[in-house]
Amino acid sequence: MTDINKQELPEEVLKYIDSLENKVTLLEDELRLLRSKHFGKSSEKMPLQKELFEEFEETPMEEEPDEEIIVSEYKKKKPGRKPISDELPRKDIIHDISEEDKKCACGHELVKIDEVVTERIQVIPEKVYVERHIRPKYACRNCEGSGDEEKPVFRIAPAAPSLIPGSIITAGLLAYILTNKICDYLPFYRQEKRFERFGIPISRQNMSSWTIKAYKKLQILYDIMKTHIKTGNYLQMDETVLKVHGEDGKLDSSNSYIWVSRGGPVGSEIVLYEYNRSRNANYIKDFTQGFSGFVQSDGYPGYDKIFKDNDDIIHVGCLAHARRALYDAYVASKQKNKSNVVINKIQKIYNVEKKLRAKNMTPGEFIADRRKQVEPLLEDLKKWLDKKAVNLRPESKLGKAVKYTLGQWDKIINYLDCAELTPDNNAAERVVKPMVMGRRNFLFSGSPEGAESLCFFYSIIETAKLNGLNPYAYLKWLFENVVLLSEGESMEHLTPWNCDMVEVNKIML
Repeated sequence: MTDINKQELPEEVLKYIDSLENKVTLLEDELRLLRSKHFGKSSEKMPLQKELFEEFEETPMEEEPDEEIIVSEYKKKKPGRKPISDELPRKDIIHDISEEDKKCACGHELVKIDEVVTERIQVIPEKVYVERHIRPKYACRNCEGSGDEEKPVFRIAPAAPSLIPGSIITAGLLAYILTNKICDYLPFYRQEKRFERFGIPISRQNMSSWTIKAYKKLQILYDIMKTHIKTGNYLQMDETVLKVHGEDGKLDSSNSYIWVSRGGPVGSEIVLYEYNRSRNANYIKDFTQGFSGFVQSDGYPGYDKIFKDNDDIIHVGCLAHARRALYDAYVASKQKNKSNVVINKIQKIYNVEKKLRAKNMTPGEFIADRRKQVEPLLEDLKKWLDKKAVNLRPESKLGKAVKYTLGQWDKIINYLDCAELTPDNNAAERVVKPMVMGRRNFLFSGSPEGAESLCFFYSIIETAKLNGLNPYAYLKWLFENVVLLSEGESMEHLTPWNCDMVEVNKIML
């Protein structure tokens, strides 16, 4: 429609046309962003050297032409494979020359001066065997037990302790099943098929039942972890959805939530997964009860609701969420190249963080140096956001991204006062990912009890990995040792951060 025609229209009609044009623009932005996410690269990284400068030559930046462009140093990788771990056992196979060839033409014996070693990987498929626990039974043929009234007629050694008495389960089998499910995302129904190929009749119902029973035996360990995670200076929190069948008053198709937390003292950090029927903020209140320190999260309003009047907790925002929103806004508006300005400003903050963490400093020194170097960068980013906010339409993608970032600003900068925290909550998001990957395969939990046991073993396995343990080895060691405890004995020494690492590592030898 031409400007002349527009001038002839009533003001109400012009306003309506403008609103429709804005709506079309927003929908086009949404479509462009969805296409980019589906078909394009998912990385928010800046292009490397040649690509970066070509882009800026073809599309000159209209805003802030003096902005310094930082590029990552590109190093060409040397050809060759990575070395094979020294921890793997070796089997030497000697390929020697014949005795005849060991004699020189001059008549003397050849002497070995060196050797050429080539390493190749050999794999033996899982080896399955049946443990036969044999307990001889004794009786007296002469008196048939009447000569010793203090002892039973028949004498037999006590049964070997078992995590689940009466079942065929062993520590190794249960550790294998749980590692397959949680580390390798193999649902029980797929494992059932694998066991069939070994000629072993283990159903998915068996595996589910064993998991729940093992969780109940180890529930005290879960309580120890819940207490331990609050003894550190920080918590990082996130959540994801999971469908749980059999919940009272809820459809099986509705979502429940898995809340994920990462924290604990330096050197013994842990990961904790907890099942909850909803995303209600009361969970956050209950979970952080008794904790004092920093809590880092995304922009979910439930955190603000709980922490705004809590003097014991300093709420920390996530710079990565802000960066993602800003980058997506530029992608949606066909101005991806212009995102380099703000992404560059944010990248400078991360570069300083990386350099400082490479130095050996005390927490106090680290915080002081970080403040000195990062505060000017944050002020520069804030000025850019304030300037942008003046001229942007609030309903646009970029307008919403800038508004979100400014709304989170006071929380984002709080990370400066905690040496353990980085500018973002990515550490929590990384430990959410295993649950998300698993969920894509097993789709749902069959019962609330199943969801609770699943969360427990996710917590145990991810904490073991965080403390440098092999998940299978730790689980097998844990199952073997927990049955040896006397009634009421503490499980503190069985936790991933307190366990006997030498004994755990022996299991894989």
